[in-house]
Amino acid sequence: MENKYAFAELREHNPLLILSNQPPITSSQTEVEEATSKTKRKSMKPRSTVWDHFTKVVDNTGTQKGKNHMFACIKNPHSMTTRQSQLSLQPTCSTQEGGGGTQIGTLSSWHFDQNVLRQKLAKMIIVDELPFMFVEGEGFREWVEYTQPRFRIPSRWTVSRDCYDLYLEERKKLKKKIQKTSQRVCITSDTWTSLQRINYMCVTAHFINDNWTLQKKIINFCPITSHKGDDIGMAIESCLLNWGIKRVFTITVDNASSNDVAISYLKKKINAWGFSILNCKYLHMRCIAHIINLVVVDGMKDGLTPIKKVRDAVRYIRQSPARLQRFKACCEMEGIQSKSSLCLDVSTRWNSTYLMLSSALKFENAFDRYATVDPYFKIDLQSCEGDSVPDSLEWEYIGKIVEFLGHFYELTLRISGSRYVTSNIIFDEISSVDCLLQEWKSSNDLELSCMGEKMKLKFDKYWGDPDKMNKIIYIAVVVDPRYKLEFMHFALSTVYGKEKDTELAKKVKLFVYELFDDYKRIFQSENANEHIENVSESIEEGTKKKPRMRLGHQFMQHKIEIGEAKNKSDLDSYLNEDILKMNANRFLILSHMVKDILAVHISTVASESAFSTGGRVLDCFRSSLTPKIVEALICTQDWLRKSQHHKSIEEQIADLERLEECMY
Repeated sequence: MENKYAFAELREHNPLLILSNQPPITSSQTEVEEATSKTKRKSMKPRSTVWDHFTKVVDNTGTQKGKNHMFACIKNPHSMTTRQSQLSLQPTCSTQEGGGGTQIGTLSSWHFDQNVLRQKLAKMIIVDELPFMFVEGEGFREWVEYTQPRFRIPSRWTVSRDCYDLYLEERKKLKKKIQKTSQRVCITSDTWTSLQRINYMCVTAHFINDNWTLQKKIINFCPITSHKGDDIGMAIESCLLNWGIKRVFTITVDNASSNDVAISYLKKKINAWGFSILNCKYLHMRCIAHIINLVVVDGMKDGLTPIKKVRDAVRYIRQSPARLQRFKACCEMEGIQSKSSLCLDVSTRWNSTYLMLSSALKFENAFDRYATVDPYFKIDLQSCEGDSVPDSLEWEYIGKIVEFLGHFYELTLRISGSRYVTSNIIFDEISSVDCLLQEWKSSNDLELSCMGEKMKLKFDKYWGDPDKMNKIIYIAVVVDPRYKLEFMHFALSTVYGKEKDTELAKKVKLFVYELFDDYKRIFQSENANEHIENVSESIEEGTKKKPRMRLGHQFMQHKIEIGEAKNKSDLDSYLNEDILKMNANRFLILSHMVKDILAVHISTVASESAFSTGGRVLDCFRSSLTPKIVEALICTQDWLRKSQHHKSIEEQIADLERLEECMY
């Protein structure tokens, strides 16, 4: 294709290069060419790219000047290089929490880099849970051609390899970070069966860094052969060894009997590694969320008929947009203004049942009016028990159920966090639940008393005997500067009575000192090893002499030997202080112990949340992904994603309804 350059400009740069409308060649020139053609070698085809834009004349002597002009000319549409750097604004922070408001950033020069853009594309695929086929979509390709035509879009196979390479790179960084920390790691684990009918196990590591910030990282999402205890134990062991993690403090699992076998297997292995605390005496931590779920399910076994009626009524209205619109009109006529809408529950999950009942309770009058507007409402819901529409007495019972479940729903939210410390609140929550169940059990309301009695029986199975509970539950309260031993005395006397208070408080104090002494032993042993290494190096060098003991040190050693000076530990100083000024340099051993205790997670929600991601990654359209790629996608997303907030289905429905209102 000929380039439409201005002839004057072209002639100014190189008069030897002219356009195709050149003057005719004279006869004298023809004779000279015929004479010299016999002696010259055969001409070769031009290779320079310059000739794609110009016509070659016979007396041309070079292409360098034309090539320089081709790349320098502004009018050349094929020139992609720029003579000036482009600026890029990199946002560093926001003036408002959550990303809104004015962005504050720094200016820097930007240049095109194919490899960097491929890494960013792989990160987008992982973080936003996009399929690999996304890069081959027509809309994405059109967008790239418009924004950056120089970027060569990779295939889905190349993107999958880039995602796995990014996983290996981030895994190497995290492994170095975990091995660098001096703190112990607390583990949460759970199992899940995917759409492919493959059993997966998720292992999550929790630890507190030097800045006293809780870290939560998914370190394994792999298939297991079965849900047997030995298989689970060996899978967790293999995961810990691959990551080089031997300093394990606790392992939190649910209450399945197979997990008891797995923990027994892991106790032997961790003790053999030589890094255990009190021979793994406090290794097994039971998931409090799972226990709460068992307690609530036992309490809701009876009185399910009114709940079923509400479920059927909600399902009927949500089956058709026309019915839902009629129901909204009934709400307006009754003067009901609520931001929440009707939601259907999953019958096997009591928390979703609570959300359904609490939202339906607000529309009690609207249900009654809808029954008069839609004649098929009662007919379609009619069952062998009679009219399926709840009456006034049943709505009153639903109100009690909502109040009943609300306490446990809020409790579950508080203990299910994975980004903040929860070990220091477990004893307070357990004590509060016990007091609540005792209150319901002694209630004059027969239905409430019956539910409270059933739940108290299940509650006592796990938390009725203090000796069967993991002692970390008590120790975490003592090391909390808000509570210490004073709150422990108060809570024990409230839950177990004043007769057992004194005895239990002494045991708890012994537990704390026992744990602290083991940390002290390990700390002194590690320092002694370092001292021996330093002394051996000094002896080999032969340049340093043994320092003379100072007089003050001799005096303190003399007092310790005669028993006049008592060795007051950091724990004694901490417990006797009214106000804690946490200083890691001051309470060196205690600070290490407290970090490990605060890193303990009392629920397996941190691992269970990964299964929600796994369900989205392994949907019906991506069911052919291999377990290796699934692990890479889920783990890397957990490491790279900055925002961990996921909207609930109720929030999404509310957003869609507001969007729909704005469209009309």
